[in-house]
Amino acid sequence: MHRITILTKPNCPACDAACKVVDLVLSRHMIALIERIDITTDADLLAKYQNDVPVVLVDGQEKFRGTVDPEKLARCFFDEFGERLVAFN
Repeated sequence: MHRITILTKPNCPACDAACKVVDLVLSRHMIALIERIDITTDADLLAKYQNDVPVVLVDGQEKFRGTVDPEKLARCFFDEFGERLVAFN
């Protein structure tokens, strides 16, 4: 199973939007574990991503960073998991 990690921080509307897109696209499919990490709880993550959240990682590799374009984020998942997403519809 794949792991989707969403790096977020409090009071971040773009982070909330990214989480909604992830939930909408992937919640019906059992192909990935979804994990949200608040970067303010980890000094290294905060230093690295302070001004760049949300950041979406698929299996540890960065796939999306910054201001959310729901279509681009959804496309990222379809590019990554396309056949499996279609198969589960």
